[in-house]
Amino acid sequence: MAIALRPMRAAEFAAYVERLVPDYAAEISSNYDVLPEAALAQARAEIDRDLHAGTNAPDHVLLCIVDEPSDTPIGYCWYRPDREARHVFVLDFQLIPKHRGKDYGKAALAALADELAESGFDEIRLRVAADNAVAQHVYLNSGFRPTGINMSKRIG
Repeated sequence: MAIALRPMRAAEFAAYVERLVPDYAAEISSNYDVLPEAALAQARAEIDRDLHAGTNAPDHVLLCIVDEPSDTPIGYCWYRPDREARHVFVLDFQLIPKHRGKDYGKAALAALADELAESGFDEIRLRVAADNAVAQHVYLNSGFRPTGINMSKRIG
């Protein structure tokens, strides 16, 4: 297995967003007790706000995870770099479902860490949903550690 990261191409952006929106909406609905329709609208609005310029979105990096020598994406990584603070914040990291459970996630995270370290970054930060035990397991086994707990309370 030779996992690599490469910049997402403009022609791949629509397929990525098509995958991202329902996944993110499900997370919003599940973790914040938002009705599915409202969660879908919120997910679309937030993604449109951040990625309005597609693969050229300022202050955002969109990558495809590929299993070399194939150049076909098996997953995606979206992060926001903070060059001054020398860290990145991963906004989305996902493998296409048929590629999960094969250690590709751990390999892709290692490739990301290597690439970022070569570019002068010191840290990768991310948020993982409380109900996503599989992702938590992958991140913990890849050397990430919890740094806090997100909490919310519905009011009104």
